Amino acid sequence: MPLRWHEYEPDSSVRTKPKKKTKKPPLYKVILLNDDYTTMDFVVFILETVFHKPHEEAVHIMLHVHRKGMGVCGVYTREIAETKVKMVHELARKNNFPLRCVMERE
Repeated sequence: MPLRWHEYEPDSSVRTKPKKKTKKPPLYKVILLNDDYTTMDFVVFILETVFHKPHEEAVHIMLHVHRKGMGVCGVYTREIAETKVKMVHELARKNNFPLRCVMERE
């Protein structure tokens, strides 16, 4: 007589492989650098369009950059941070501003 499924007892010696934990990717801060030529309005525009900051937060970050010489715009994975830096530099160049931004590992 064959075993029925409810009569089957699993072999307790069978082990499952432990799940591998995936590492979270390292994060990078994107930092705007102050200069004497880029207008405050353009910096706010960059923060709103490239970094998707609400207007009030963009103004706050812009003033911080203006007063302290640099300010963090956001924290991203490496590829996204690289893209944001490139976008800032391209928009600044197209609008004849020397605005620079860098990324640094968090």
